[in-house]
Amino acid sequence: MTLAEIATISGKGGLFKVMAPTKSGVILESLDDTKTKVIATANNKLSLLNEISIYTTTKEGTVALENVLKKIHTDFGNDLGVDSNSDGAELKSFLKAVLPEYDENRVYVSDIKKLVKWYELIQKHAPDILTGAKEKETK
Repeated sequence: MTLAEIATISGKGGLFKVMAPTKSGVILESLDDTKTKVIATANNKLSLLNEISIYTTTKEGTVALENVLKKIHTDFGNDLGVDSNSDGAELKSFLKAVLPEYDENRVYVSDIKKLVKWYELIQKHAPDILTGAKEKETK
């Protein structure tokens, strides 16, 4: 599985695996243990994780989410030291440790909470994304 196969829907918590296209949208399956199926239509704001990036103060201006997730995995592994219910200051210092050049004015605490939730879901249900184990197969 790759980040191009995982989506988020605005207004719905969690992550979804892209299953198949339909005439009016796409069939998604929740990445959690419930495996709930949802049909996302043009009315839903759907974002694939490979299209998401985090604002930075560097010349490029952003860093791909995949790079940040892999850095978190390399630096912290299974123990992040924070969760999505952690204090805002703790979450900011966590992201600062992972991505020192993140733009503190454009990346909100709610964004960092999502990042932590997404990391935990991906680590549990699609760990090969973090390790890059299947990366060679897709090239």
